Amino acid sequence: MDLVFVGIDVSKDRLDVHVRPSAEAFAVTRDGKGLEELTTRLQTRSPTLVAVEATGGFEIVVAAAVAGAGLSLAVVNPAQVRHFAQAVGKRAKTDPLDAEMIARFAEAVRPEPRPIADEATRLFAELVARRRQIIEMLVAERQREQRASSKGIRKSLARHIAMLEKELPQIDGDIGTLVRGSPVWRANEDLLVTVPGVKNIIARTLLAEIPELGRLGRREIASLAGLAPYTRQSGRWSGKSMIGGGRAAARAAIFMAALSASRCNPVLKIFYQRLLSAGKPKMVALIAVARKLLTILNAMLRDKQPWQTA
Repeated sequence: MDLVFVGIDVSKDRLDVHVRPSAEAFAVTRDGKGLEELTTRLQTRSPTLVAVEATGGFEIVVAAAVAGAGLSLAVVNPAQVRHFAQAVGKRAKTDPLDAEMIARFAEAVRPEPRPIADEATRLFAELVARRRQIIEMLVAERQREQRASSKGIRKSLARHIAMLEKELPQIDGDIGTLVRGSPVWRANEDLLVTVPGVKNIIARTLLAEIPELGRLGRREIASLAGLAPYTRQSGRWSGKSMIGGGRAAARAAIFMAALSASRCNPVLKIFYQRLLSAGKPKMVALIAVARKLLTILNAMLRDKQPWQTA
């Protein structure tokens, strides 16, 4: 029996679908009727994997419909699909061609299927993302206020800063209410904050940005956070190993926790100092601490065990 791979390109009003290896292509509207037609047609083909490209939120309802129909689903990174298309020499870009590239990417790469987050999990992630956006705006506006020479501009910036500062506690309260209302999230947060260096905001950010925490192996979880090193090598030339990709917000959160843990966590502080004594640059040592900390947190949630120094 042939393996069947489906690529779906999502736009605001329409879904373009490509099926491999049959090369069947069709389009449906991105509404209730179109989604029903989509899942009905796909179920008759028993696809091995349905790949949907992440498109700033438009893909959520599509992914939910596909997963709800009992089909194997992977939400794929647009950058990875774009790089794949360039690698196979496909530079033209239309919605049907994009759907074909997504299907070919799914067939060649076989991204691991992921269960779609439920509504509460998505809301949690959106609140955490909104908190991050407010902080970024606050930092930017305060920098502009320091540089502004016009009294009127400074007053305008001050008003906006005051509004953002008022909004931040409200977002924090909404996040706290959501966490307290979920026994699972509350239990997971309580576990994570037992680690010296991990505070509530860091724990909540990690739970929102990496819902797979505790359910994947250490290499997979490091890759999701962009902390897995990759080697550059060609022939006799060998470059330095580097990190990159992954989920930037999660990586930033674990770096903040690692920075704190390198000073106050008895185990990770010793680990950090040992790396420095071995001649490792501070940033390299901090990356190693971040990766080790993430591995520890992943194991704690997997085993449902709090932090233990010994």
